[in-house]
Amino acid sequence: MSIIQVSVQQADFDYALEVEKLEADNNNDGALVTFVGRVRNRNDGENIRQLTLEHYPGMTEKSLQAIAEQACERWQLGRVSVIHRYGCLNVGEKIVFVGVTSAHRQDAYHANEFIMDYLKVKAPFWKKETTEQHERWVEAKGSDQIKATTW
Repeated sequence: MSIIQVSVQQADFDYALEVEKLEADNNNDGALVTFVGRVRNRNDGENIRQLTLEHYPGMTEKSLQAIAEQACERWQLGRVSVIHRYGCLNVGEKIVFVGVTSAHRQDAYHANEFIMDYLKVKAPFWKKETTEQHERWVEAKGSDQIKATTW
């Protein structure tokens, strides 16, 4: 049975600490794959100053939990950790952490990518970019929608 940890939080997370948690007392899994998403300085040809993420508390955590559970049904995973931040984030700040352990690397690689692809299109976050000229709401990209359908 997999162990799933999901957190939706405003505070930054410590990457090294999150990896330690996945590794602690875990001798069953030989693979650990992580992904950290950060705020880029450019999008759609404009310089980004800040990204604001809003969410619906309660619903968001359930959605992230369901995505992690789907990954556990598809692959043999030991531990799954998903942390997603909300609030006003500056360029370079961490947005999301996905860490997955498994006995073998292929399950960990696939599960991590699956979780990220699903987070991009199914997690109920609203994103607003602040550029040098204006603010704009960010919609899911068509390429992300297509990628998520490949699983």
